[in-house]
This record gives sequence, structure tokens and C-alpha cells, in this order.
Amino acid sequence: MKNKITALLLGTALTLATATIASAQDKTVKIGALSDQSGLYADLGGPGSTLAAQMAAEDSGLMAKGWKIDIISGDHQNKPDIGSNIARQWFDVDKVDTIVDVPNSGVALAVNNIVKEKNGVYINSGAATSDLTNAQCSPNTVHWTYDTYMLAHSTGQAMVKAGGDSWFFLTADYAFGAALERDTSEVVKSSGGKVVGGVKHPLNTADFSSFLLQAQSSKAKVIGLANAGGDTTNSIKQAAEFGITKGGQKLAALLLFITDVKAIGLETAQGLSFTETFYWDLNDDTRAFSKKFAARMKNNAPPSMVQAGVYAGLMHYFKALDALGSNPHDGAKIVAKMKEMPTEDPLFGKGAIQPNGRTIHSAYLFEVKKPSESKSAWDFYKLVGTVPGDQAFTPLDKSTCALLKK
Repeated sequence: MKNKITALLLGTALTLATATIASAQDKTVKIGALSDQSGLYADLGGPGSTLAAQMAAEDSGLMAKGWKIDIISGDHQNKPDIGSNIARQWFDVDKVDTIVDVPNSGVALAVNNIVKEKNGVYINSGAATSDLTNAQCSPNTVHWTYDTYMLAHSTGQAMVKAGGDSWFFLTADYAFGAALERDTSEVVKSSGGKVVGGVKHPLNTADFSSFLLQAQSSKAKVIGLANAGGDTTNSIKQAAEFGITKGGQKLAALLLFITDVKAIGLETAQGLSFTETFYWDLNDDTRAFSKKFAARMKNNAPPSMVQAGVYAGLMHYFKALDALGSNPHDGAKIVAKMKEMPTEDPLFGKGAIQPNGRTIHSAYLFEVKKPSESKSAWDFYKLVGTVPGDQAFTPLDKSTCALLKK
């Protein structure tokens, strides 16, 4: 009997030891690129974000060290319920470790909750809402590329200082638009300006005529476009048709992507001021990466800042996994390691991840070139100024993230 018990205990010990060794040697990771694959944000994220994730896996160096990295993609269709369902299936059925991208702040906030519940990793590059690192912050989430606070305090503040001290907002009617209008309104008022009105429009609307007429009749010096993607391009095109800018009012494209400028055309977009954290033609490193990226895109487009953020965020994630030696399949632990390590990559340069999950790096004030100034395809921007990361994003003493109280 004693021998049987000893054998049983020995067998149990060997099983546990084998499981521990297998766990310690786990070098598999699965990434889910969740985006708008066919709608108004598809060009700035979509298939390009999936490609960026694939390129990060290839460039990480992990596969040469025996790691197996799988990339899958999903289309949230800009609907929080669909995004949440995909996220749940990915964690429960497909055994995804990490979700990246997720443009559309409504979807992003919903997915944020799922990732925390499942203890995965969430590297958001596509959504703008600053709530991801404030009221809705999570130990499992890193917000990489940009946010509404940065957009408001860069573009908004610059336009008020230039004389645009009265504003009317044209706002997309969902979480992103509300956050961007809120953050920009605070900047306008604190800088001595005033908000004279605003109107909300449905997501992915085609006709902006009634909204633009309200903005025009407000006599505001600046019409703040708190929207993105196809909504931004349509509102700018139709504003030109109404002769709004010729009448003296200025458009503030609070969130503008290089794909938007391409869709609008330099003739209409010229002179627009805006902020981004990445541009393909910033330096030798951004140009080298963008050349490789464009060669693998059907339309030979360079990466948007969202797609660049997917790449950079995952490169840092892979560095954290390498430092850990294996995949613990513990999202909070991996994100904690990411926060310990300084960030440095060829697209965003040197930076850091704050305790609330906000990645800190430089932001850039740009102006769209005149057609006569553009020398080649996608040569759209001229650099106006640089905002250091510690000035571009929410200071920690102003963050409402509960993680900072621990």
C-alpha cells in the first residue's frame, strides 16, 4: 500500500513538473488584429493594420529563437456588440493572446472590458478616446498611437493661439466624437476662446449639408471637425462646395490621416492644419519602413499612423515576451513588463509607457502642402512643429486612472 501511495505521489509530482516545464517553455503567441475591414476606417486601419502586425512578427526576431507567432484578423464593422463577440470568441475558442488596432472608440471601450475580463493584452492603436487611459484604464491595456487629449492640446491650442477663438463643432455621434469635442472644448476655453455651438451627425453619413449650414450660420471662426475617416473627407469636400473656407471660416481637422488627404486631394485639402504622431517621410527610418510596407499594399500606400502604431506597439510587446523568456499567457503580467521597459522603435523613436497605459512619444504639427509643393506620390505634409511627448499627452497628475491610486 505504501509503495502504491509513493508511486502515486511520484507520478503526480512528475506530471506537475512536466506541466511546469511545458509552461515555462511556451513560446507560442496568437495576435488578433481587430479593425474596420470594409467601412469608413478601412483605409487607415483594416488590411494595412493586419499587414503591420505580420511585419512586426517577422521583424521581432522571435521566430528565429523558436517562437511560433500567428496573426488573425476580424471585422468589427464599427459595432460594439460585434467587436465584443469577436473578442470573446478569440479568447474562449481561438486562444488569442493579444488584440491590436480597434479603430472606433465605442468598439474600443467595449473590447477593453473583455480583454480585462479574460486577462489578455490589448494594444490599441486605432481608437482615439483618452478614456482608455483615464476613467476606463485597465492593467491589460496599452494605448499606443494618439488620443483625444493630444489632438485637442496640439491642433486645438495652436488654432486658438492663431486667432481662432470662437468654435462650432461638427461631431460624430459616438464615443470618439464626444471625447474629442469634450477635450477640445476644454482647451479652447482655457486658452481664452469660446464654443458658440455644435451639432452631432450619424456615423458614416453621406450628406453633411444641413450640419455645415448650421456651422456656417454660427459665424464661428473655426469649425471643429470631431470626426474621422470617411466622415472627415466628406465634410471637408462638402465644406469646399459650400464655399465655407472662402467665406473666412477655418476648418480644424482635429483628426486627419494621410489616407484622408489622399481621398480629399491636395487642391481641396491644402492648408489644413492637424496633428499626427507618425508620417512616412519624417526621417530615414520611417522612409525605409514605409517603402517595405507600401510594396506589400495593393495600392502602394504608405502606412497611416494607426498602422504604424500597430507595428511599433507589437514590436515592444515582442521585446517584453523575449525578456520574460516565454509566454505566461497572463496579460497583466506582460503589460507590466512592457511598462518596465523604455520604448524605442524606428517609427516613433524613444519613449515610455506610463502606469495608466499611455505610451509617450512626440507628436507633430503638420500642414497639408499645396499641389505645387508636392514632389511625389504621397508627398502631402510639411512639418510645422514638434510637441514633446511629455507635453502632448495627459500629465499623470491630471489622469483619472484608478491604477495610479495604488
